[in-house]
Amino acid sequence: MRKWLRKYCLLLPSVGFLASSAYADDWAFYGRDAAGTRFSPLTQISTGNVAGLKPVWTFHTGDISDGTGGMRRTGFESTPLVLDGKLYLTTGFNRVIALDAASGQQIWAHDPVIDKKQPYGDGLINRGVAAWRDPAKPTACAIRLFEATLDARLIALDAVTGAPCADFGAKGEVDLKDVPDYHAGWYHMTSPPVVIDGVVVVGSAIDDNARAVMPGGVVRGFDAVSGRKLWSWSPLAGQAGKTGAGNAWSVMSADPVRHLVYVPTGSASPDYYGGLRPGENRWANSVVALDSRSGKLEWGFQLVHHDLWDYDTAAPPLLTRLLLHGRTVPVVIAGNKTGMLYVLNPGTGKPVLPVEERTVPQSDVPGEVTSPTQPFSSLPQLARWSLAPPDAWGVDAAGRDACRRVLEGVSSASLFSPPSTKGIISMPGSLGGINWSGFAWDAQHQRLIVAVTNLAYRIQLIPSGQFVAGARGDFRGDSVPQAGTDFAMTRAAMVDAGGPCIPPPWGELVALDLPSGKIAWRQSVGTMDELIPGIGKLGTGSPILGGPIVTAGGLIFIGGSMDRRFHAFSSESGKEVWSAELPASGHAQPITYQVGGRQYIVIAAGGSAQVAEEKRGDALVAFALN
Repeated sequence: MRKWLRKYCLLLPSVGFLASSAYADDWAFYGRDAAGTRFSPLTQISTGNVAGLKPVWTFHTGDISDGTGGMRRTGFESTPLVLDGKLYLTTGFNRVIALDAASGQQIWAHDPVIDKKQPYGDGLINRGVAAWRDPAKPTACAIRLFEATLDARLIALDAVTGAPCADFGAKGEVDLKDVPDYHAGWYHMTSPPVVIDGVVVVGSAIDDNARAVMPGGVVRGFDAVSGRKLWSWSPLAGQAGKTGAGNAWSVMSADPVRHLVYVPTGSASPDYYGGLRPGENRWANSVVALDSRSGKLEWGFQLVHHDLWDYDTAAPPLLTRLLLHGRTVPVVIAGNKTGMLYVLNPGTGKPVLPVEERTVPQSDVPGEVTSPTQPFSSLPQLARWSLAPPDAWGVDAAGRDACRRVLEGVSSASLFSPPSTKGIISMPGSLGGINWSGFAWDAQHQRLIVAVTNLAYRIQLIPSGQFVAGARGDFRGDSVPQAGTDFAMTRAAMVDAGGPCIPPPWGELVALDLPSGKIAWRQSVGTMDELIPGIGKLGTGSPILGGPIVTAGGLIFIGGSMDRRFHAFSSESGKEVWSAELPASGHAQPITYQVGGRQYIVIAAGGSAQVAEEKRGDALVAFALN
């Protein structure tokens, strides 16, 4: 174990959080380390004994909403942290709860009392907290927990007591609503901040498609002790046109050695019509490196130019070291909803593996000027990029015919097909490709383990004079105004009553060997039986919402699927070696840690706020060997 741990640490940048020997047993960041690798050196649970994993405790938060009573639905997407034997989680109501990591017994809870009836576009969700140890070692708040709330506050809590850190902002809180065009509910926070160099860095979630002018996607840095704002950076600053967003709604990673924060950004507003936001819209749909101390942009790499498909850079960037051509090379890896991966130099943003600008289809919509090219990675294609009428899928002939008719009636059905008034099939759709589920680093095999969803969306632009609020298409689509533009939009997952119109698998784990640039294996994850009974006999895999982790025990753990199963796969072969039923689907990244000599695997099981048909839940479930 110690020999392997030394080797593992040499392959990573300094994580800069805990200097104690217990760090190997903890889970101190969303991605376990500041680099976001999601790799644990723990080996007690292995391919040889994983069949003996059993639930050992379950904690119920009690925070559930089914979408009635004026509230949005809850999802339970929290990835807890574990520090010094204590586990810290968040709920969809933004409560922060501390548990004993061995027993699951509650130690304390803090309720920031948010307004649960605001129209939060992502539903009532929160993905966790960030932690920071104060080097000054004060009596109170020696370890601080930071939560960014749905109602746009940054809160600092004492990890020991749960009390607000009184010296941070105003009684432990900083108001994040001081942004242009702020609108309650439309501007909110769902992902944890990241802390580096004593600076708390926070982004924002901004609703899609309501209008062209939305709040800007400002990223801000605050002093971790006082809460004083140190800097701010805006991805679309100084650009012509009417737009907003370009925001960092997903999880950020950090590089303490280079003093950099790696920030993934989403699309500019609105998603599907860019006539009022000319140009490439830098730095939306990008990964950018900001100096943690000043907020200065050190470099940026744009994954999609002038996005018209909601192709956010949703996956958290991952920093690691790669063995290429006999040399160990530091890299930062970025991916987005196209299903492409980009391997970049962490100091400059220059591609380490080749990227080619290729010509793409152009729009015929009045006022729209499509980017003439898009950046294509040289790495293998991970998600499906096209769908022709003969490929239409369905559980029966009627379903296939319905899907085929839709495909025959659209203007195009391939990657980067520009939205039209006739309609397109977006491949992958906005839920597909590499979403916030992201990827994990298998340090033993030099492989990236990627969660991929194959799901098509039908997109149609509607002249604003023909827009009817709340209208629904024949594929259960919702229309939204994109106010301030000449076109509203309808968007719907490409499914009929019997299931997806795209052939399976609908969700996969893909092991990509980065040194060779080849796919080592692909494996479907879960089934759709929970939502569509019997479909698992016809098609494999489930759309994935919740990403993987990898352990030195040779295992990959992932929930994510819509069948209430928690899965373990062999990292070597991709074979599923264990699964267990959860109280609700586990749409969160799991964690693993060791306390008292026992290794635990923990996942939040609460269903998705975005999938009304799923069972709601509030359970945090811990597994261990008997």
